[in-house]
Amino acid sequence: MQFLIFIGAAVSLVFNIPYAWATITGRVRPNKVSWLLWTIAPAIGFFAALSKGWTWGQFPVLISFSTTALIFICSFINRKSYWAIERFDIMCGAVSVLALLVWGVTSNPNLAICFAILSDIMAAIPTAIKAWHYPETETWEPFAAGVFNAGTGFFAMTIWTFTSLAFPIYLVIINGILALIILRKKIWKGKVNV
Repeated sequence: MQFLIFIGAAVSLVFNIPYAWATITGRVRPNKVSWLLWTIAPAIGFFAALSKGWTWGQFPVLISFSTTALIFICSFINRKSYWAIERFDIMCGAVSVLALLVWGVTSNPNLAICFAILSDIMAAIPTAIKAWHYPETETWEPFAAGVFNAGTGFFAMTIWTFTSLAFPIYLVIINGILALIILRKKIWKGKVNV
């Protein structure tokens, strides 16, 4: 089943690399707060789960934080890809960082993953709000790829614990929500190109 992990990773790369390019060219405008924290939180989830031992089910989380790091870095290349950061974005970022700090003082991997998920949720809120009001500033494909990438991890899991399952389950849910937010107007009008 490990081949599914690699297929999921490939799908994630196929959709995230064009998103990174769209960021460079200014066709999408990612929220820097979200993308920075989307890099940090999965990294924590990955390394916390890794502290209990490696499983191939963690590979999608590794791909998740690697591709978000790429997009965050690309967001600095073109000024057109900039999205104004509001006070609410900063507040979400602060709560997200606070959750990361709480994780830092615990040695409990389960608690670390809970706080990584909380941090990631707070990071997602600014992008979800932006995508709701301005769906043209985002593309749905990287988020759909995130669902697929995280979902493939379940087929390769050999350890079925909260530590190994929590973050991949969360990634399926949050990426699905974000993809649907971006697509919702097209879905309602019957104009989705898949």
